[in-house]
Amino acid sequence: MQPVARQIADAVPVIQTERLRLRAPQLQDFDHHAAFFASDRSVHEGGPKDRHAAWQTWAADVALWALKGYGPFGIDHRTTGTYLGEVGIYHGEGLPAPELGWFVTPEAEGKGIAVEAARAVMNWVKASFDWPHITSIIEPANTRSIALGLRLGGVIDPSLPGIDPDDVVIRHDLRGAA
Repeated sequence: MQPVARQIADAVPVIQTERLRLRAPQLQDFDHHAAFFASDRSVHEGGPKDRHAAWQTWAADVALWALKGYGPFGIDHRTTGTYLGEVGIYHGEGLPAPELGWFVTPEAEGKGIAVEAARAVMNWVKASFDWPHITSIIEPANTRSIALGLRLGGVIDPSLPGIDPDDVVIRHDLRGAA
């Protein structure tokens, strides 16, 4: 790893949960990201995209750590080290505010990985930033992500801006109990 990349990676916190280790993004994570964007699973995230377009999205998200002090975490299984997905805070051009987002590999779906990782990130955000809430901006057809946002304790708040007029915006309050 190049020295600047190492410095940024070292600055990203490591968060441990019962089953998961959330850590700085690594170059090998991109292959999973590219596979996600090459599949129909990415339809609610502006996909499918070719590998070049997926790189542009991923690299911009990873750069948030250097530019804003937050960004995506890679999710690994604590015991096996298996890569399970990504969760984090996204706030690139076009997003009205920092957004809590996630994706998991097909093998990790339906196992509570995204909710466990997202709760850990919400607790980190609460401890690290003085934000009253964070949002998740979700296309209306992405019913699984909407259900996850609500499972995390979020509420649909039509008063908050999305990207598109029909987006479902879920507000996650950070001032209450963790």
